[in-house]
Amino acid sequence: MSAETPAPEREHDLVVFGATGFVGRLTALYLAEHAPSTVKVALAGRSRAKLESIRETLPGAAREWPVVVADSHDPVALGELARSTRVVITTVGPYARYGLPLVAACAEAGTHYADLTGETLFMRKSIDSADAVAKESGARIVHTAGFDSIPSDLGVLALHDAAQAAGAGELAETTFVVVAMSGGLSGGTIDSLRNQLDEGRADKDARRLAADPYALSPDRSADPDPRGERDPTGVSRDPHTGAFLAPFVMGTVNTRVVRRSNALQGYAYGRGFRYQELMSGGKGPLGAVKAGAIVAALAGVVGGLSVKPTRKVLDRMLPDPGEGPSEAAREKGFFRIDITTTTASGRRFRCRIAASGDPGYKATAVMLGQAGLCLLQDEEKLPKVAGVLTPATAMGNVLTDRLRAVGHSYDVTEL
Repeated sequence: MSAETPAPEREHDLVVFGATGFVGRLTALYLAEHAPSTVKVALAGRSRAKLESIRETLPGAAREWPVVVADSHDPVALGELARSTRVVITTVGPYARYGLPLVAACAEAGTHYADLTGETLFMRKSIDSADAVAKESGARIVHTAGFDSIPSDLGVLALHDAAQAAGAGELAETTFVVVAMSGGLSGGTIDSLRNQLDEGRADKDARRLAADPYALSPDRSADPDPRGERDPTGVSRDPHTGAFLAPFVMGTVNTRVVRRSNALQGYAYGRGFRYQELMSGGKGPLGAVKAGAIVAALAGVVGGLSVKPTRKVLDRMLPDPGEGPSEAAREKGFFRIDITTTTASGRRFRCRIAASGDPGYKATAVMLGQAGLCLLQDEEKLPKVAGVLTPATAMGNVLTDRLRAVGHSYDVTEL
């Protein structure tokens, strides 16, 4: 089946896998409140009792949604699940531990798939094992369909489109900066980080791959010289705004996703495209102190989780999988991001991205829910592609328009 072949009639339209987890519950609630009534949604996970309990908390007609019992390690059940629906969205991580069988099932069944992984090594395995199968079946396998990496990926795409429309040439030096953000890390994100650190410590090749700026490339031999793409590690200063900057915690994932988008589009952003992600500490001496504190905190968490004695201490302090902030805290959260590029012709553009809601919870549930609906309802508008993709290459501006319609902003201006 190709990407253009109409999908056969299936029992469900969209399945939320991992609906009993913290972000899974938020995503199910979002769909219950915002999905069209004609969309046939089902909740999936390994415990029928827990699924039914979650279903009872949902509003209106969602209390009648069917439940599907399937374990992440049961390929037969996952195959049946994938064949029963047109789209699967999954929040079950760490994905390296639980995710590949579901990817394989969806790729084989021609079922579109979206997840929230922030695990480079898992995505590489997914590409290597499922890309060809998904291309043959017509499935769009979309990783990082939440706060990581939708703003990064769609923001750079918006800059590319604006630069092309203005005749400004290809993108060159491009920098993503979290200008302001309020929210917390989820227990699932922490668990994914633990898992990736463990895998890298046990396997030298995995550690080398995770450090490769083009780790998700479709053709490593075709990539530009990676020497200008090293991940930032210390404090720097923005020459245009004067703000002090520190590395963004998910930059080592998002940058690889954006570079994969460039490569999958035939290097449409340019072979001179260079991309990094940072977080602003602000201006002046206090800004420098804040940026330094971010660097120290990142090093402390990564270093602490890498050593058994300190990991035990951090494990008692950090949230466990399935845990998250209160509803009040989620509502107070927000983020504002500026992605700025200088094109090959020397012109500068900025994409300002903003949304309300805790980035890792409320805003991510919106992004994942809209990604699932986009894959389901907008197929005729989407790029005619299949395989293991990125948000920008699988859905592109169609998803951006959806997010704008629900209050997320992607505003591009020439500076």
